[in-house]
Amino acid sequence: MTVFLPFSALLFAMIGGYMLLLTTAPANPLLDIITNTSIDLDKSDDQSDNRDRIQIERIGLEVPLYEGGEDSLDKGVWHRWPERGNPEKGGNFILSAHRFKIGVTPVQTIINSPFYNVDKLRIGDTIRVFWDDEWYTYKISKTYTVLPNAIGIEAPSEEAKLTLYTCSLGGSADGRVVIEANLSDKI
Repeated sequence: MTVFLPFSALLFAMIGGYMLLLTTAPANPLLDIITNTSIDLDKSDDQSDNRDRIQIERIGLEVPLYEGGEDSLDKGVWHRWPERGNPEKGGNFILSAHRFKIGVTPVQTIINSPFYNVDKLRIGDTIRVFWDDEWYTYKISKTYTVLPNAIGIEAPSEEAKLTLYTCSLGGSADGRVVIEANLSDKI
């Protein structure tokens, strides 16, 4: 019994420490260095990577885009309502991703939480999108929050714009963080 108690305390402390590491992984810059999750913004070596993807330098993000159903969120960034817009044809180009989704390992938690740091984005920041073998640059024009049932953020638009959104850190029932950006250049 005397050996069991310290062993149990140590085990619970280790489990608690690991859970803390999992829940703080997306905000831990040391893990970015260890896991090599930085992005490469040099276009000259992108010949071999033809995936449609988004790059946001301020938050060190490069993630592929997927169309389809809600399961696309588990692969990367979900291109919602493709018929409403994309960089090539204009309209409201709507992208959504998980803000925070815990994984079995800290690296999985980071990968599962691509939009964790969207609150660090500022008006004027650049977002680059690689779409159908072309680069497009967007400049952030607006950041705001909405209630979870605010469907107006996905409304069709005559204007060529990018709408990024994700849950708040309080969860999907708490609300959404929305980033709007205007197409500024095709590279």
